[in-house]
Amino acid sequence: MERGKMAEAESLETAAEHERILREIESTDTACIGPTLRSVYDGEEHGRFMEKLETRIRNHDREIEKMCNFHYQGFVDSITELLKVRGEAQKLKNQVTDTNRKLQHEGKELVIAMEELKQCRLQQRNISATVDKLMLCLPEMYSKLRDQMKTKRHYPALKTLEHLEHTYLPQVSHYRFCKVMVDNIPKLREEIKDVSMSDLKDFLESIRKHSDKIGETAMKQAQQQRNLDNIVLQQPRIGSKRKSKKDAYIIFDTEIESTSPKSEQDSGILDVEDEEDDEEVPGAQDLVDFSPVYRCLHIYSVLGARETFENYYRKQRRKQARLVLQPPSNMHETLDGYRKYFNQIVGFFVVEDHILHTTQGLVNRAYIDELWEMALSKTIAALRTHSSYCSDPNLVLDLKNLIVLFADTLQVYGFPVNQLFDMLLEIRDQYSETLLKKWAGIFRNILDSDNYSPIPVTSEEMYKKVVGQFPFQDIELEKQPFPKKFPFSEFVPKVYNQIKEFIYACLKFSEDLHLSSTEVDDMIRKSTNLLLTRTLSNSLQNVIKRKNIGLTELVQIIINTTHLEKSCKYLEEFITNITNVLPETVHTTKLYGTTTFKDARHAAEEEIYTNLNQKIDQFLQLADYDWMTGDLGNKASDYLVDLIAFLRSTFAVFTHLPGKVAQTACMSACKHLATSLMQLLLEAEVRQLTLGALQQFNLDVRECEQFARSGPVPGFQEDTLQLAFIDLRQLLDLFIQWDWSTYLADYGQPNCKYLRVNPVTALTLLEKMKDTSRKNNMFAQFRKNERDKQKLIDTVAKQLRGLISSHHS
Repeated sequence: MERGKMAEAESLETAAEHERILREIESTDTACIGPTLRSVYDGEEHGRFMEKLETRIRNHDREIEKMCNFHYQGFVDSITELLKVRGEAQKLKNQVTDTNRKLQHEGKELVIAMEELKQCRLQQRNISATVDKLMLCLPEMYSKLRDQMKTKRHYPALKTLEHLEHTYLPQVSHYRFCKVMVDNIPKLREEIKDVSMSDLKDFLESIRKHSDKIGETAMKQAQQQRNLDNIVLQQPRIGSKRKSKKDAYIIFDTEIESTSPKSEQDSGILDVEDEEDDEEVPGAQDLVDFSPVYRCLHIYSVLGARETFENYYRKQRRKQARLVLQPPSNMHETLDGYRKYFNQIVGFFVVEDHILHTTQGLVNRAYIDELWEMALSKTIAALRTHSSYCSDPNLVLDLKNLIVLFADTLQVYGFPVNQLFDMLLEIRDQYSETLLKKWAGIFRNILDSDNYSPIPVTSEEMYKKVVGQFPFQDIELEKQPFPKKFPFSEFVPKVYNQIKEFIYACLKFSEDLHLSSTEVDDMIRKSTNLLLTRTLSNSLQNVIKRKNIGLTELVQIIINTTHLEKSCKYLEEFITNITNVLPETVHTTKLYGTTTFKDARHAAEEEIYTNLNQKIDQFLQLADYDWMTGDLGNKASDYLVDLIAFLRSTFAVFTHLPGKVAQTACMSACKHLATSLMQLLLEAEVRQLTLGALQQFNLDVRECEQFARSGPVPGFQEDTLQLAFIDLRQLLDLFIQWDWSTYLADYGQPNCKYLRVNPVTALTLLEKMKDTSRKNNMFAQFRKNERDKQKLIDTVAKQLRGLISSHHS
């Protein structure tokens, strides 16, 4: 039973389940009954379910049938209406079809336009989306980048580009336009790099062309500071504050930050008009815009190519340095050539010094020192070569001042310039030589234009003018009334003043050479000694040795040199006053002017002696003795009378000469006259002579002795001057008196009457008289016995030969 109960319970449950499924099927959309049916087929009561389903369908059919029967008339009416509507619907369909056809035909273009509009709207949406994304980075950054590129602000452009690359573009990296921009960034960098390098090249070319202007500005500032220092030294100091020399005219005084560009202005050299002397000279920072260098340096640093930039910059500047250091071939002709050369060098190193102090590592001290060593050696070599061509001392002096300014300017920037000052000492020697050549011409003109006559003065004013030009004091001359004469000629004050001018010229060169007073004094004294001992001495010697020089001129030269010799002590004092070095200081060089003027005076004296002797020889050439005459003359020969008159007038001019000079000249003339007369008597051309000719010759000698006794020059003792003719006198007395016995007996004795008669001379003259004894009156007592006369002469000659032989032995 239980089993039956259980079966019955199960049957009830199955029936309830089937009922539920049927309700679900009825209430559920047919599209969703799949799971419900699946649950039926999955179960075991499939058949029973189908039976129930059939039963439910039949029930619904009966209900439908009942409903249809109930509404049948309305249905029939509806069908009838529907059949009526179908016709109208067909008409409407045809109309709609026709309208659609017309609409399609008419709207074809509109469809195309709408399709285009659709595509356009699609693009517009894409563009709007792109713009929205680009708004994140482009409106401000990209336009800013283009503006910076356009205005050549390349370093900020590079920074903007970097910011754009790393900050904004990653936000739109999934867009294709972003890839295009990313691909263009290296090109933009290269463009910035190339443009900045182009600006740098323009800058290098500009400073190469205008380095002389930069250097000129720097040297003007150095000159202004030097003038200012001189003014300060001449005025009492007010306060203790004073700027250093470098601070006073530093050219580039703007602080530079090494991590950012100096400025964003266009590069180049600014043109500046020449300033008046009293206006402030513009600084070189006013002439040069260094921003291209800074921009290019920073750009290459950011791009990781700093080393490439440094190597390029240094290489180009080395090339420019070699060009700057190459002097023009005609530099030595004018000072402007040297000035332009120095300006270019100064400009070059001023720029490099500024770059050194305003950049970090673009150039370093070792690089600058290397360039300076090269520049120094080439500059010194060029100056040595070109300065050697200078023959104008004024040009050499101006060159020295320019070199000093050049050295002082560069020294301010820390460049060692000791070698330049050492070279100036070499140029000093050359300057001294050019001065000596110039003063040689000055002395020559003075000596050639001098009249070699005492300076006449007719008034006190003229007297003071001469005394003011030359240190001369003579109480006796001051007492004399006007007109009166100075003992010296015009070349004395002129030469004295020119010596002082030479000393001033030497002093000018020593200025600003940083020499001690002792060194300046030594330089001036050595140069002055060269002037005196070489230049002036040669000039005086040339005048003295001139062929047409007269005795009057020679006498005046002796007087002039005597006064110049006395003025040497005043020249010593003059040098001491301008150098403040006492002559007693150890190692002080002494002036050799005394020696120079003494030598010139001695040369003039010798020339006087020579000139007098030449005049005497000219008169003696007029002598015309008849050596065979038998007549006894009663007066001296005409030529000798003229000669004595000439000597008297000449020695009268010697009144202003020092006593010994006049005495020596007179003694020399008398000795030369005596010697010439002796040679005239003994010359080989005179083969024979008579006693008459000897008597005439004796008269001429007496005339000479009379001249000697008359004292043509004061200062001789009684018979001193007559001793010049003693040889002639004793020889003539021996022959005229025929005193051979005394001569032969006393020969060799200290108190011999004919001590000055040489036996050779006596024998020579005796031989000339052998064949003329017939005409000699002194042999009248021997005329009766010619053989005795010849025997006597032969005996005397034999004895004379014996004396000569014994003398030689």
